[in-house]
Amino acid sequence: MDESRSGVVDISLNINPAFSMDSMRATPVMMPRRSPSVKIVPIASDDENEKSPSPGPKTAVVHLVKKVMAEFLGTFLLIFIVLSAVIMNATHGGALGLLGVAATVGAAGVVIVASLFHVSGSHLNPSVSLAMAVFGYLPWAHLAPYVSAQFLASVSASFVAKAIYHPAVNLGAVVTTVPAIGTLEAFSVEFIITFILLFALLAPATDPKAVKELVAVAAGAALMMNVLIAAESTGASMNPARTLGTAIATGTYTKIWVYMVAPPLGAIAGTGAYIALKH
Repeated sequence: MDESRSGVVDISLNINPAFSMDSMRATPVMMPRRSPSVKIVPIASDDENEKSPSPGPKTAVVHLVKKVMAEFLGTFLLIFIVLSAVIMNATHGGALGLLGVAATVGAAGVVIVASLFHVSGSHLNPSVSLAMAVFGYLPWAHLAPYVSAQFLASVSASFVAKAIYHPAVNLGAVVTTVPAIGTLEAFSVEFIITFILLFALLAPATDPKAVKELVAVAAGAALMMNVLIAAESTGASMNPARTLGTAIATGTYTKIWVYMVAPPLGAIAGTGAYIALKH
Protein backbone atom coordinates (compact mmCIF):
# COMPACT_ATOMS: atom_id res chain seq x y z
CA MET A 1 0.00 0.00 0.00
CA ASP A 2 1.22 3.46 -0.81
CA GLU A 3 2.51 5.20 2.35
CA SER A 4 1.06 8.55 1.36
CA ARG A 5 -2.37 6.98 1.16
CA SER A 6 -2.15 4.79 4.23
CA GLY A 7 -0.95 7.61 6.46
CA VAL A 8 1.71 5.32 8.02
CA VAL A 9 5.16 6.79 8.29
CA ASP A 10 8.17 4.48 8.66
CA ILE A 11 10.59 5.92 11.19
CA SER A 12 13.90 4.08 11.31
CA LEU A 13 16.63 4.76 13.84
CA ASN A 14 20.24 4.45 12.71
CA ILE A 15 22.50 4.06 15.71
CA ASN A 16 26.14 4.84 15.18
CA PRO A 17 28.21 1.78 16.13
CA ALA A 18 30.72 4.08 17.80
CA PHE A 19 28.25 4.55 20.59
CA SER A 20 28.24 1.67 23.05
CA MET A 21 25.68 0.97 25.69
CA ASP A 22 28.21 1.99 28.35
CA SER A 23 28.73 5.38 26.74
CA MET A 24 24.99 5.89 26.54
CA ARG A 25 24.66 5.10 30.27
CA ALA A 26 27.42 7.58 31.04
CA THR A 27 25.73 10.39 29.16
CA PRO A 28 23.25 12.20 31.35
CA VAL A 29 19.89 12.93 29.79
CA MET A 30 18.26 16.18 30.89
CA MET A 31 14.50 15.86 31.06
CA PRO A 32 12.44 19.02 31.48
CA ARG A 33 10.39 19.16 34.63
CA ARG A 34 6.87 20.44 34.52
CA SER A 35 6.13 23.06 37.11
CA PRO A 36 3.20 22.02 39.22
CA SER A 37 1.82 25.56 38.99
CA VAL A 38 1.61 25.51 35.20
CA LYS A 39 -1.65 24.31 33.73
CA ILE A 40 -2.34 23.56 30.13
CA VAL A 41 -5.38 25.53 29.03
CA PRO A 42 -6.94 24.67 25.69
CA ILE A 43 -7.33 27.55 23.27
CA ALA A 44 -10.98 28.33 22.68
CA SER A 45 -12.26 28.63 19.16
CA ASP A 46 -13.61 31.86 17.77
CA ASP A 47 -17.15 30.62 18.26
CA GLU A 48 -16.49 29.84 21.89
CA ASN A 49 -14.82 33.20 22.46
CA GLU A 50 -17.85 34.96 21.04
CA LYS A 51 -20.18 33.22 23.49
CA SER A 52 -19.79 35.74 26.31
CA PRO A 53 -22.60 35.83 28.80
CA SER A 54 -25.07 38.61 28.13
CA PRO A 55 -25.54 41.14 30.91
CA GLY A 56 -28.46 40.49 33.18
CA PRO A 57 -31.34 42.92 33.74
CA LYS A 58 -29.68 44.41 36.82
CA THR A 59 -26.42 45.07 34.96
CA ALA A 60 -28.28 46.64 32.04
CA VAL A 61 -30.15 48.97 34.39
CA VAL A 62 -26.89 50.02 36.06
CA HIS A 63 -25.33 50.79 32.68
CA LEU A 64 -28.37 52.84 31.64
CA VAL A 65 -28.30 54.79 34.90
CA LYS A 66 -24.65 55.68 34.30
CA LYS A 67 -25.45 56.84 30.78
CA VAL A 68 -28.36 58.96 31.97
CA MET A 69 -26.21 60.50 34.70
CA ALA A 70 -23.54 61.30 32.10
CA GLU A 71 -26.16 62.97 29.90
CA PHE A 72 -27.42 65.04 32.82
CA LEU A 73 -23.94 66.13 33.85
CA GLY A 74 -22.78 66.90 30.32
CA THR A 75 -25.92 68.84 29.43
CA PHE A 76 -25.82 70.79 32.69
CA LEU A 77 -22.21 71.83 32.13
CA LEU A 78 -22.77 72.74 28.49
CA ILE A 79 -25.85 74.88 29.16
CA PHE A 80 -24.28 76.61 32.15
CA ILE A 81 -21.15 77.46 30.16
CA VAL A 82 -23.20 78.75 27.23
CA LEU A 83 -25.36 80.93 29.48
CA SER A 84 -22.34 82.20 31.41
CA ALA A 85 -20.57 83.22 28.21
CA VAL A 86 -23.65 85.06 26.92
CA ILE A 87 -24.22 86.81 30.26
CA MET A 88 -20.56 87.83 30.65
CA ASN A 89 -20.58 89.26 27.17
CA ALA A 90 -23.74 91.26 27.91
CA THR A 91 -22.66 92.57 31.31
CA HIS A 92 -19.19 93.65 30.20
CA GLY A 93 -20.09 95.67 27.15
CA GLY A 94 -19.55 92.92 24.61
CA ALA A 95 -16.08 92.08 25.88
CA LEU A 96 -16.17 88.60 24.41
CA GLY A 97 -17.89 89.53 21.20
CA LEU A 98 -19.65 87.08 18.93
CA LEU A 99 -16.39 85.31 18.14
CA GLY A 100 -15.54 84.94 21.81
CA VAL A 101 -18.96 83.50 22.66
CA ALA A 102 -18.78 81.12 19.71
CA ALA A 103 -15.28 79.99 20.69
CA THR A 104 -16.43 79.39 24.28
CA VAL A 105 -19.37 77.29 23.13
CA GLY A 106 -17.15 75.33 20.75
CA ALA A 107 -14.49 74.71 23.38
CA ALA A 108 -17.14 73.55 25.85
CA GLY A 109 -18.45 71.14 23.25
CA VAL A 110 -15.00 69.67 22.64
CA VAL A 111 -14.18 69.20 26.32
CA ILE A 112 -17.53 67.75 27.38
CA VAL A 113 -17.97 65.43 24.40
CA ALA A 114 -14.41 64.14 24.76
CA SER A 115 -14.99 63.49 28.46
CA LEU A 116 -18.30 61.63 28.22
CA PHE A 117 -18.49 60.17 24.71
CA HIS A 118 -17.33 56.73 25.88
CA VAL A 119 -20.02 56.67 28.58
CA SER A 120 -23.23 57.78 26.90
CA GLY A 121 -22.31 59.06 23.46
CA SER A 122 -22.46 62.68 24.68
CA HIS A 123 -25.74 63.55 22.99
CA LEU A 124 -26.47 66.50 25.32
CA ASN A 125 -29.39 67.35 23.07
CA PRO A 126 -32.85 65.76 22.62
CA SER A 127 -32.58 66.34 18.87
CA VAL A 128 -29.44 64.21 18.72
CA SER A 129 -30.95 61.45 20.84
CA LEU A 130 -34.12 61.37 18.72
CA ALA A 131 -32.14 61.13 15.49
CA MET A 132 -29.98 58.36 16.93
CA ALA A 133 -33.08 56.41 17.97
CA VAL A 134 -34.80 56.87 14.60
CA PHE A 135 -31.84 55.40 12.73
CA GLY A 136 -31.06 52.61 15.18
CA TYR A 137 -28.02 54.02 16.96
CA LEU A 138 -29.88 54.35 20.27
CA PRO A 139 -32.42 51.85 21.66
CA TRP A 140 -35.89 53.34 21.80
CA ALA A 141 -36.10 52.26 25.44
CA HIS A 142 -33.22 54.65 26.20
CA LEU A 143 -34.72 57.67 24.45
CA ALA A 144 -37.08 58.81 27.21
CA PRO A 145 -34.44 58.57 29.99
CA TYR A 146 -31.89 60.41 27.83
CA VAL A 147 -34.27 63.21 26.87
CA SER A 148 -35.63 63.57 30.40
CA ALA A 149 -32.11 63.93 31.78
CA GLN A 150 -31.22 66.52 29.15
CA PHE A 151 -34.31 68.67 29.79
CA LEU A 152 -33.90 68.42 33.55
CA ALA A 153 -30.22 69.36 33.30
CA SER A 154 -30.99 72.39 31.15
CA VAL A 155 -33.68 73.64 33.54
CA SER A 156 -31.31 73.12 36.47
CA ALA A 157 -28.44 74.94 34.76
CA SER A 158 -30.74 77.82 33.83
CA PHE A 159 -31.92 78.28 37.40
CA VAL A 160 -28.36 78.04 38.72
CA ALA A 161 -27.28 80.74 36.26
CA LYS A 162 -30.27 82.83 37.31
CA ALA A 163 -29.34 82.48 40.97
CA ILE A 164 -25.75 83.51 40.29
CA TYR A 165 -26.15 86.37 37.81
CA HIS A 166 -29.60 87.84 38.50
CA PRO A 167 -30.37 90.75 39.00
CA ALA A 168 -27.11 91.92 37.47
CA VAL A 169 -28.62 91.27 34.05
CA ASN A 170 -32.08 90.87 32.58
CA LEU A 171 -31.86 87.16 31.83
CA GLY A 172 -35.06 87.13 29.81
CA ALA A 173 -33.57 89.54 27.29
CA VAL A 174 -30.11 87.95 27.23
CA VAL A 175 -30.21 84.17 27.50
CA THR A 176 -33.55 83.19 25.96
CA THR A 177 -33.62 82.18 22.31
CA VAL A 178 -36.17 84.46 20.64
CA PRO A 179 -36.14 84.91 16.85
CA ALA A 180 -34.92 88.27 15.62
CA ILE A 181 -36.20 87.41 12.14
CA GLY A 182 -39.47 86.08 10.74
CA THR A 183 -40.95 82.83 12.01
CA LEU A 184 -40.41 80.91 8.77
CA GLU A 185 -36.88 82.24 8.47
CA ALA A 186 -36.10 81.32 12.07
CA PHE A 187 -37.52 77.84 11.55
CA SER A 188 -35.34 77.42 8.46
CA VAL A 189 -32.20 78.63 10.23
CA GLU A 190 -32.67 76.29 13.19
CA PHE A 191 -33.41 73.40 10.85
CA ILE A 192 -30.29 74.04 8.77
CA ILE A 193 -27.81 74.54 11.61
CA THR A 194 -29.04 71.40 13.38
CA PHE A 195 -28.77 69.55 10.07
CA ILE A 196 -25.15 70.71 9.86
CA LEU A 197 -24.44 69.61 13.43
CA LEU A 198 -25.69 66.06 12.93
CA PHE A 199 -24.19 65.71 9.46
CA ALA A 200 -20.78 66.68 10.87
CA LEU A 201 -21.07 64.32 13.84
CA LEU A 202 -22.24 61.17 12.07
CA ALA A 203 -19.01 60.30 10.26
CA PRO A 204 -16.63 60.22 13.24
CA ALA A 205 -19.32 58.93 15.62
CA THR A 206 -20.67 55.98 13.61
CA ASP A 207 -18.11 55.00 10.97
CA PRO A 208 -15.97 52.07 12.23
CA LYS A 209 -13.01 53.38 10.23
CA ALA A 210 -13.18 56.86 11.74
CA VAL A 211 -11.02 58.13 14.58
CA LYS A 212 -13.41 58.42 17.52
CA GLU A 213 -11.42 61.24 19.08
CA LEU A 214 -12.53 63.42 16.17
CA VAL A 215 -16.13 63.34 17.42
CA ALA A 216 -15.34 65.99 20.02
CA VAL A 217 -13.48 68.14 17.50
CA ALA A 218 -16.33 67.88 14.99
CA ALA A 219 -18.88 68.75 17.67
CA GLY A 220 -16.95 71.79 18.85
CA ALA A 221 -16.25 73.06 15.35
CA ALA A 222 -19.87 72.66 14.26
CA LEU A 223 -21.16 74.40 17.39
CA MET A 224 -18.77 77.31 16.94
CA MET A 225 -19.60 77.73 13.26
CA ASN A 226 -23.35 77.58 13.88
CA VAL A 227 -23.16 80.17 16.67
CA LEU A 228 -21.24 82.50 14.36
CA ILE A 229 -23.80 82.27 11.58
CA ALA A 230 -27.04 82.10 13.59
CA ALA A 231 -26.61 83.66 17.04
CA GLU A 232 -27.77 87.09 15.90
CA SER A 233 -30.87 85.76 14.13
CA THR A 234 -32.24 82.91 16.26
CA GLY A 235 -29.82 82.50 19.16
CA ALA A 236 -28.37 79.37 17.51
CA SER A 237 -30.19 76.99 19.81
CA MET A 238 -29.99 73.67 17.90
CA ASN A 239 -31.23 72.18 21.16
CA PRO A 240 -34.82 72.07 22.47
CA ALA A 241 -33.51 71.51 26.00
CA ARG A 242 -31.38 74.66 25.85
CA THR A 243 -34.39 76.75 24.80
CA LEU A 244 -36.92 75.20 27.18
CA GLY A 245 -34.61 75.47 30.19
CA THR A 246 -34.08 79.20 29.84
CA ALA A 247 -37.73 79.74 28.92
CA ILE A 248 -38.87 78.14 32.17
CA ALA A 249 -36.28 80.01 34.24
CA THR A 250 -37.18 83.40 32.76
CA GLY A 251 -40.85 82.91 31.87
CA THR A 252 -40.22 83.82 28.23
CA TYR A 253 -41.92 81.52 25.71
CA THR A 254 -41.99 83.67 22.58
CA LYS A 255 -42.30 81.39 19.52
CA ILE A 256 -40.85 78.53 21.53
CA TRP A 257 -42.46 76.00 19.20
CA VAL A 258 -39.89 76.91 16.53
CA TYR A 259 -37.11 75.60 18.77
CA MET A 260 -39.10 72.53 19.80
CA VAL A 261 -39.82 71.43 16.23
CA ALA A 262 -37.11 72.67 13.85
CA PRO A 263 -34.01 71.19 15.57
CA PRO A 264 -35.41 67.63 15.86
CA LEU A 265 -36.46 67.69 12.21
CA GLY A 266 -33.08 69.07 11.18
CA ALA A 267 -31.30 66.41 13.21
CA ILE A 268 -33.27 63.60 11.59
CA ALA A 269 -32.71 65.08 8.13
CA GLY A 270 -28.97 65.53 8.71
CA THR A 271 -28.56 61.99 9.98
CA GLY A 272 -30.60 60.57 7.12
CA ALA A 273 -28.63 62.54 4.55
CA TYR A 274 -25.31 61.21 5.81
CA ILE A 275 -26.57 57.62 5.92
CA ALA A 276 -27.99 57.93 2.39
CA LEU A 277 -24.67 59.23 1.04
CA LYS A 278 -22.65 56.62 2.92
CA HIS A 279 -24.65 53.68 1.59
